[in-house]
Amino acid sequence: MGTLWTADKIYTMKHENHTVEAIYTKNGLIADIGDYHQLKSQYQDVISEEHHLIGTMLPGFIDSHLHIIGHGERLLRLDVTYIDSRQKLLQQVEEALTTIEPGEWLIAEGFNENNWDEPYVIHRHELDAISTEHPMILTRVCRHAMVANSKAMEIAGVHDDIAEPDGGVIERDDTGELTGYFLDQGQELLKQAMPEPDQAYLKKAITQSVNDLLSNGIVSGHSEDLSYYGDYSKTINAFRETIGVDQRFRAHLLVHHEIVDDYIEEQGIGQEQGDWLEFGAMKLFADGALGGRTALISQPYADDPKTNGVAIHSDQELKELILKARRYRMAVAVHTIGDLAAEKVLNVIEAYPPEQGQKDRIIHGQIMRPDLIQRMAKLPVIIDIQPTFVSSDFPWAIDRVGHPLIDSSYPWKDYLDAGILCGGSSDAPIEEINPLNGIAAAVDRRSQFDGQSYLTSQCLSIFEATQLYTVNAAKIVQKENEQGVLLPSYKADFVVLNNDIFQSSPDVIRDSQVKETIVGGRVVYLSDQ
Repeated sequence: MGTLWTADKIYTMKHENHTVEAIYTKNGLIADIGDYHQLKSQYQDVISEEHHLIGTMLPGFIDSHLHIIGHGERLLRLDVTYIDSRQKLLQQVEEALTTIEPGEWLIAEGFNENNWDEPYVIHRHELDAISTEHPMILTRVCRHAMVANSKAMEIAGVHDDIAEPDGGVIERDDTGELTGYFLDQGQELLKQAMPEPDQAYLKKAITQSVNDLLSNGIVSGHSEDLSYYGDYSKTINAFRETIGVDQRFRAHLLVHHEIVDDYIEEQGIGQEQGDWLEFGAMKLFADGALGGRTALISQPYADDPKTNGVAIHSDQELKELILKARRYRMAVAVHTIGDLAAEKVLNVIEAYPPEQGQKDRIIHGQIMRPDLIQRMAKLPVIIDIQPTFVSSDFPWAIDRVGHPLIDSSYPWKDYLDAGILCGGSSDAPIEEINPLNGIAAAVDRRSQFDGQSYLTSQCLSIFEATQLYTVNAAKIVQKENEQGVLLPSYKADFVVLNNDIFQSSPDVIRDSQVKETIVGGRVVYLSDQ
């Protein structure tokens, strides 16, 4: 027995403006599409349910790069993402301390000093003035930097004469005193001292995250979480006991290089595949982030000429890590924001390409020279882009990166024109999870700060932008015959919106609402509005 679905309009994404009246599903798959009366007549003896939906139906959205547990943590912890001044942030921290036990760690998520009138990072002494009893950590929105108070540093064994780790920065003031600001690998000094979450906490974070993803019409996500919460087996079991059991969200998990040996020991060579939970490429980091000036670029930072960023690994280490992936018959997924980091990664991929049929992933690809785009176009390389980074990074990114490099930055249209496959993503919890924000940002590239649009030659059409979160995201994990399009034999994964986004302005797209999310032919989210 099957189900017949109709909506005000159904876009299949087979090609631009392709619509049908109805979809017939059976056993979690699309069995047929076409005219409503024809399907009704053809399958009348086996239709057990009909759903007549008010709104516009699309393939369910796919986020090609996020952190499922991290997003859940943002929902569970003190979220300071939208606080617009340092004074308000410090007040929120002080209020939050009244809700936790004496000596308990306070961890706040998402501060962004670029949103403040005084855009400089909080000093540990400001946190010490609030409490010297509670260890406190404020994580920057990019998650490549954090501020700690003196108590947290004491517990972590961090002292004034500590050496900077490779690939990391420990900030000091003009007198040589530690400010409490730790970037990239410098954060690991603190993370090793923070309380390790148990499996129950991880399961709670995953469940909270998936609930939110589904409410935003996201039916599948390519996530990277496995190395940040202690033992690998604890984390993967948390996924298996939530996503694997609930069977309402499809997760594709990248495997961080620090736990890849454990993964291979458990799984053997060859990725585990399944309808709900599967494993993909080996994840590693080539550089940091723009916010902390640790993205590795080919010129000095315009607002701090003393640095051009941080290489997380030496050239030799980067080569050895990618060769390890090749030995394990794995593609790589490399966090690469700066153009110099991209150049180093491409050098290795050109010398040591993945197996036939595999594609390596560049995650972010924000600052990219035209010559690098030409090189990528000749390689088995795909890019996970985050369109909302344009909204949140401009105009301050111009002052940070400087010309001429900023002129070849966030080049989404150039990637597509060069034939490079790009998937759309949020990098949640770094950015808001809502893919409609990403689609709108890809179309108008408008800053959330000053309302202006930047580098408009890189604007995408609404169809191109929507493909990032449907067709293209499915292709990235070789599921172009299973997901991302509403055609027979594909997964019955749909999202229903209150607006027809293909006939809307970017502002209307941003304001659109998810009315229903369907996964495997089952309604898994229903709006109460």
